Amino acid sequence: MSREKQKKDRLFGGAEGREAAAEIHYEGNAILRLMAYMKPHLKTLLICLGLALVVIGLDLARPLLIRDAIDRYITGDFAPGEMARERFAGLLRAAALYLGALVGLFLCNRTVFWLMQRTGQQIIEGIRNDLFTHVESLTMRFFDITPVGKIVTRLTNDVDAVNDVFANILVRLFENSIRIVGLAAVMLALNVRLALISFALVPVVGVMTFVFRRLSREAYQITRSRLTDLNTFLSEHLSGMRLIQVFGREAQKKEEFDGKSASLFRAGFRELMINAVFRPVLYLISVLALVLLQRSGGADVLTGAVSIGTFYAFISYIGQLFDPIQELAEQFATLQSAIASAEKIFTLMDTKPLLHDAAEPVSVSPIRGRIEFDHVWFAYQGEEWVLKDVSFTIEPGQRIAFVGATGAGKSSILNLIGRYYDIQKGAIRVDGVDIRQMRREELRAAIGQVQQDVFLFTGDIASNIRLHDEEITDEQIREAATEVNAARFIDRLPDGYAHPVAERGATFSAGQRQLISFARTLAHDPAILVLDEATANIDTETEQWIQEAVERLMQGRTTIMVAHRLSTIQRADCIMVMHHGRIRERGTHQELLEQGGIYKKLYELQLSDR
Repeated sequence: MSREKQKKDRLFGGAEGREAAAEIHYEGNAILRLMAYMKPHLKTLLICLGLALVVIGLDLARPLLIRDAIDRYITGDFAPGEMARERFAGLLRAAALYLGALVGLFLCNRTVFWLMQRTGQQIIEGIRNDLFTHVESLTMRFFDITPVGKIVTRLTNDVDAVNDVFANILVRLFENSIRIVGLAAVMLALNVRLALISFALVPVVGVMTFVFRRLSREAYQITRSRLTDLNTFLSEHLSGMRLIQVFGREAQKKEEFDGKSASLFRAGFRELMINAVFRPVLYLISVLALVLLQRSGGADVLTGAVSIGTFYAFISYIGQLFDPIQELAEQFATLQSAIASAEKIFTLMDTKPLLHDAAEPVSVSPIRGRIEFDHVWFAYQGEEWVLKDVSFTIEPGQRIAFVGATGAGKSSILNLIGRYYDIQKGAIRVDGVDIRQMRREELRAAIGQVQQDVFLFTGDIASNIRLHDEEITDEQIREAATEVNAARFIDRLPDGYAHPVAERGATFSAGQRQLISFARTLAHDPAILVLDEATANIDTETEQWIQEAVERLMQGRTTIMVAHRLSTIQRADCIMVMHHGRIRERGTHQELLEQGGIYKKLYELQLSDR
């Protein structure tokens, strides 16, 4: 591993942290990986490529049809008696063929457009689903250090940018490349001298295209980075709008937003100006090429060296020649932009989860709830130990509480039980099995966790209790809500359990959100209950309901509690006092008071505060 990667590992916590800290240069081949998504649609692609060849053939034939009509039926030699009749019939045939070519072009182009748009959307849906599935598999450490706006940008803006490759670029890139070769071949076959005159300015276009590609790619990358910054800012500050308004920082945040918005504007305007310069200059070159052709070809027509029909065909082909060149340049720029977005997507996809299930996991069913910490050492990064040689055993059905100052390691213990992080030393066992040998899904299904900051999803109350587990019936939802006292306020709502829930449950009080989370936990019937400050910040009106709900929720379950309010844990079977990552004291409430140590000081401090 390079020194730079080692440095990023130390600072940000492994591969997940490196991706979150900065845009890592993608070392793979993004195009090949994108094409892998095209493999199931190969038949559709081949059909579209075949239709593109038909389109090219019809486009090349149209000027030739008009050339033949001019040379044979307008300027051609006819006997006096048959001149009008033959010319009129010939022109009708030429018009019919030309109309047929136009109809064929329309049908082929529409078919290709429809097939590629549909295929592109199907592929993008697959990429988006794969990316979201992968993001769900990443560990908590990744989300600790990755801005939400950055992930959202990958799943939306970057995926949409990749869509252009399949929906618009792939077939058109092939079509324009073949079209240029076909035009050159037809023009050389018609008249070598006029063809070489027409190609005189093509090298200039090639140089311009190379410069344009380079500048446009740089401009696009800057624009994408600025957009990511803006999305990250919006995601963070919209979520924290209450805090911004509480401290009256609207003006300052508006100024900060204006700066980021102006930065995105400058990047977008630079990208726009590059395109605005390239198109007119390329058009000017095509006009100059047409002037050269008319200057030389016109003289040849007057001398009879070139027919009028052939001269018309060359004028038509000049326009057709520079259009695909211009499109190719723009398509290459868009392709590079899409590749840049694909590299960001695949960098995220290649971010390896720090946790993996065992190759042959051990199944423990049903889980009874015996938990054992055996000389556990844990640090979020490096050797900054949060837990130091922690050992304890919790028997099924026991109620254990952890107390201590902020940063003592209480919440870390709760996170480790669900294996949201892996320990560095020691072992954690559930029912005698090391949790690293268990399937995380099975382990977490047996753990119900209620936190201080309850998260409710947009939807209704029933969906927030069920969490898309269709095995939980409406009756079970009502029973769970009744058991934990949540039904006391839900039944008073206009729509009951169908009452809409706003984002994060903003229209409910903290106590009501907590009661819904209790009902959610009870409905899933876990063997192990984890309460992380679950009774903190509760309003007076629902405090008694919360206490009753907690008591009912703990019945028959192994319960692990973390609380600063010691009054909520006094009836625990065992209280463990954490201090600087170690268990300093353990015992019942009364035993700890009699010891006269850290717990007694905490208790007396809270008693004096009250």
